[in-house]
Amino acid sequence: KAKYAVEKPKLATRVSSQHVLEALLPVVPGLMGGSADLTGSVGTRTGLHQPVKAGAFGDNYIHYGVREHGMAAAMNGMALHGGIVPYGGTFLVFTDYCRPAIRLSALMGLRVIYIMTHDSIGLGEDGPTHQPVEHLAALRAIPNLLVLRPADAIETAECWQIALGHDDRPSVLVLTRQNLPTMRGPEADNRSARGGYVLRDAGKRDATVIATGSEVAIAMQAASLLDKEGIAAAVVSLPSFELFAAQPKAYRDEVLGTAPRIGVEAAVRQGWDAILGERGTFVGMKGFGASGPFEKLYEHFGITAAKVAEAARALLKS
Repeated sequence: KAKYAVEKPKLATRVSSQHVLEALLPVVPGLMGGSADLTGSVGTRTGLHQPVKAGAFGDNYIHYGVREHGMAAAMNGMALHGGIVPYGGTFLVFTDYCRPAIRLSALMGLRVIYIMTHDSIGLGEDGPTHQPVEHLAALRAIPNLLVLRPADAIETAECWQIALGHDDRPSVLVLTRQNLPTMRGPEADNRSARGGYVLRDAGKRDATVIATGSEVAIAMQAASLLDKEGIAAAVVSLPSFELFAAQPKAYRDEVLGTAPRIGVEAAVRQGWDAILGERGTFVGMKGFGASGPFEKLYEHFGITAAKVAEAARALLKS
């Protein structure tokens, strides 16, 4: 975190996660990595990994092949055995194949860490078959599962710390393909551990923009646009709905404030109304994605700073 705070890298959170793993492996020897076919894309293997193979079962990385469910089920078995903290990766859209085993991880209270990348329409040209829109809502519906969607490199490190620190429940780290700016300073505290926090304060607020993952940067840009118009907009980063819901009401009220709320996520709205309240509005997806460069897709679907600012103005007028 200290390194990221100084260097302020612009990295995809899948790459930030890989960097975090490089720091973790020497001090957490029980980490057993792997991926379902997509090792080169999901960032689950580092230079410190050696693959398990016939006659060499003492190493620390498993190539599962195109077996998402098999990977998740095997990780449950490793966690039940003990002595191992298994993690494995694939694209977020393929949690559909993992879901029965993820549900069992949660039901059994196992520390299994799922690395799910390419987390939105931001994966671009692979198109709507590979662009998850309903998957965050579906995962958040599973009891005892931590869904962690970090906004930058620093939050990614914090989410790894959260996942490792919960030995009684599984975690899903939801990570981007596209690069994101580092927005945080050198705070020692794990601010993500409370699920949500005020990233950009605005004093006496006119509006509160709440976002997760890659959309936090868009929320920050929208707040700057509104500020130029004399509209004071705070920005709340909400990496984990579950951890935020577990906080005392006084803390949640302080973070969310009493001003009108705008939620921003490149996914469907389901699950957001508990955060937004009756007066809130949502900027996100209403259907499936499309194929194209991610910048053009965000413009096409109206998930931009200008559209968030427009939603805030409309909300304030209503």
